[in-house]
Amino acid sequence: MISKIKAAAAQFAPEFTNYKANMDKIIDITQEAAGNGANLIVMPECCLSGYVFQSRNEALPHAQTIPGPATAALTQICCEKGLYIILGLLEKSQHLMYNSAVFIGPHGIIGKYRKTHLPYLGVDRFTDKPEGPFEVFESKTGKIGMHICYDVIFPETARVLSLKGAEVLALPANFPSGRGERVSDMMVSTRAMENRVYIMLANRTGSEGGFNFAGLSKIVDPKGEVLAAAGADDEQIIYAELDLDAARQKHLAIIPGKYEVDYKNHRRPELYGEITKPASL
Repeated sequence: MISKIKAAAAQFAPEFTNYKANMDKIIDITQEAAGNGANLIVMPECCLSGYVFQSRNEALPHAQTIPGPATAALTQICCEKGLYIILGLLEKSQHLMYNSAVFIGPHGIIGKYRKTHLPYLGVDRFTDKPEGPFEVFESKTGKIGMHICYDVIFPETARVLSLKGAEVLALPANFPSGRGERVSDMMVSTRAMENRVYIMLANRTGSEGGFNFAGLSKIVDPKGEVLAAAGADDEQIIYAELDLDAARQKHLAIIPGKYEVDYKNHRRPELYGEITKPASL
């Protein structure tokens, strides 16, 4: 069982609808991160296409199948470098379109995730709601869970992934300025601490379709402490060493026999039924 990895979160500004330019940038970032010893790289949400589409018809030509051209190209790089990559993209599946993240390793696609919680914003106004449970994927970089941007607002997402054994939660995002700063500052660290997991936020920066994006990507440890952080405006890669054993320790004996906390077994799920009921207006 692997204990330590070097993780990287990439923050950049995708060019709207310019697949070639975005793919070239992703490849350059991957090469740079690999050269700096990274094992796992997380890229932003919708980083192949951009995000602020005005209609479903405008967005669909920029969606890809999984597997598809992008995953094939990145699989080759992962194979050459021994890397693992998570990135956000628009996914088309027959007549449906999803805001997705895909997890790729040296032997191809390990898994994918379709954004569960959809705000009325950008392309999410036109994507489809997925079916199916949250999944955790095992790899040589640990047990990885994926969620996307707005999903982090809902604590159930990270909780379920943690209960399923996730050690690292990847969070590709397009948090806009004016709200994204607070999410990065407060919610990411809270989700990491309350679930005793690492969280890797890869947020985009720059402007698109009248929106400015917050940047402020970060990597947070299971105590909620920030290991690495990006600024608001810069395109950059941030790095951190992750000790996965820390994420496996849910029972902490601060003073054995006198002061102990257990983030898994001290829960009272028999009291939580209300959160599974549909909202009433």
